[in-house]
Amino acid sequence: MAWQGWKGAALTALAALTSWTAGPAQAHGEHEHGSAAAGPAVSFVQFSSPNLTAPGTPLTVQGKLSVPRQRGWHSQRKLPAVVILHGSAGIDARGDFYEAALNDAGIATLQIDMWQARGYTAPGQRPTAPILTYPDAFSALQFLAQQPGIDGARVGVLGFSWGGLVSMGTAERLYAGQFGGGRTFKAHVAHYPVCYAWNNAPLLAAVRSTPAQYGVQWLALTGAPVLIQVGTKDDYDNSAKPCQDLAAAANASNGSTSLVRVVAYPDATHGWDRLMVPMTVNDPFAIQGSFFSTGVPPAVKFTPDAAQAYQSRARVVRFFERQL
Repeated sequence: MAWQGWKGAALTALAALTSWTAGPAQAHGEHEHGSAAAGPAVSFVQFSSPNLTAPGTPLTVQGKLSVPRQRGWHSQRKLPAVVILHGSAGIDARGDFYEAALNDAGIATLQIDMWQARGYTAPGQRPTAPILTYPDAFSALQFLAQQPGIDGARVGVLGFSWGGLVSMGTAERLYAGQFGGGRTFKAHVAHYPVCYAWNNAPLLAAVRSTPAQYGVQWLALTGAPVLIQVGTKDDYDNSAKPCQDLAAAANASNGSTSLVRVVAYPDATHGWDRLMVPMTVNDPFAIQGSFFSTGVPPAVKFTPDAAQAYQSRARVVRFFERQL
C-alpha cells in the first residue's frame, strides 16, 4: 500500500524539530505555513510517547497540528480539538478530509503518525496489538492540553480502522487508567473498528492473548459518548450487526441507552470514506478472523463512496460540535 498524505516536505520540516518535552509547544516560527487569509495555522510538531515494547526508550511521535484562526473577541477563546488516528495503511486522504471540515467548524485537529514513530515504512507493517498504540493517543491528548490556545477539557478523538480501534480503546476505563495519566477524551468517533473482535476471548486465544492484554476489552467505559460508523459490506464484520451488538452490550453494562451509537452506511465497504483509488488488501483478521481456521488471510476491499463519505464527514462534525 502506498504511503499517502502529507509526508514529503512535512517530514523534512519534522526532522529539524528538537525533541519535545513537557510544556507548551515551540513557537510555530518557520514551521508554520500560510497566512490569516489561507485558513488554519498549520505546524508540524512532535511529542514523546511511552514505548511499551521497549520500556525506558520513549517514542517520538510526529504530527500535523491545524488550529483555526480567530479574530476579535474570539481570539482569546480556547478551542476544542480532535486527535485524528490513521489506519493500517498509514497516513492517507482520510485525515485531511475530516481535518478540513473540523477546522472550518472552529475545531483544531492533530493528525499523528503512529507508524513513523516506530520506523514502519513497508506495506503491511503494524504493531502486533492495538494496545501498543494507546499511549500515543493519550500522549497526544496531554500535548494538546498544554497548548495555550487549546481547551484540554474539550478534546475528542477520531480514528479509522486501526485508529478506530484506538479511539474505542481510549474510551475503556482499563486503558484510560493505564495510559491516561488522569486525562480522558471528551468524545470518541470510531470508523469501522473491527467490532467482532472486541471482548472476543476465543479469537484472542488464537494469538495467545486476552481481550484485556490485546487492547480490545470494552466493558466499563469512561462515560464519554462514542459514535461508531461502519459499512454494511465491511469485510471484517461482514455487516453492521457486530457493531450494533457491541453498542447494545456496552450501553446495557454502562447503564445507558445512548452512550454508544452506531451509524451503518448501506452497501459501504471498509474505508468507504477513503477518497482515493480503490484497493484490496489481505488481513488475517478479516471475515471475522476466518484465517485462524482456514489459514488463508481474506481480502478486504476499500471502495470509495463519495456521497456517503461526505455524509459521514458531516455527521462527525455535528457530533463533535455537540459534544465538545
